[in-house]
Amino acid sequence: MFQIHDVQRTLGYVFTQEDLLLEALTHRSFSPSQEHATVKHNERLEFLGDAILGLVISESLVAIFPTFTEGELSKLKAGLISRVTLAKAAGRLTLGQWLRLGRGEEASSGREKHSLLANALEALIGAVYLDSGLGAARTFIHRALAKEFSDLQDRPELSIGGDWKSRLQEWVHKNEGASPRYCLIGESGPDHQKVFSMTVEIRGQVMGRGEGSTKKEAEQCAAEQAFAQVSRGGTDTIGNSCEK
Repeated sequence: MFQIHDVQRTLGYVFTQEDLLLEALTHRSFSPSQEHATVKHNERLEFLGDAILGLVISESLVAIFPTFTEGELSKLKAGLISRVTLAKAAGRLTLGQWLRLGRGEEASSGREKHSLLANALEALIGAVYLDSGLGAARTFIHRALAKEFSDLQDRPELSIGGDWKSRLQEWVHKNEGASPRYCLIGESGPDHQKVFSMTVEIRGQVMGRGEGSTKKEAEQCAAEQAFAQVSRGGTDTIGNSCEK
């Protein structure tokens, strides 16, 4: 069991209602039998945190980029609230080590899954909001996404972590005269909590692999990995073609 004060020191926020912190870090797979106390799982707070995050990101982008169109702002927002971006932010906060998981998620490296990390960060945002209000939630969001906001202001055209599939498509078409090909290589978990694994190929070579709670999310993760490699001139493959 983690120490509450250790988590709060890492997060940079001290909860008045510590039960909200426990709830935010508790995945639905966690069994109450693993502890004497019964704690709710974090999906309720995740729902609330998602709404608060969208509001804060929207108001921030409007203030930072006063001349941008609705379409341009929407692209930037999509990048900032994507599962990939939120998982990276959660990783910097070391949320993985604090998650309360069931044995199945522990065994399947749940602490490293983008979907679980992103959901936990959204749940924490919801918890901070309920604990201290919108101002505290806004401060927490800007602290958690400080790197993304900084990168965004330096190079907004990159649309931080945005539509990696589109960016990879454009690069491959321009430089290779071809199109990326995505392949589903596996899926795991119960129906309500599926994890999909996808690869992306360029001219028959697997250049990226990713996972997510939807096929589209997994494709975006794979595309991000592939784009990072090809855009820096890398040609190393990470596997064989999924061609049968």
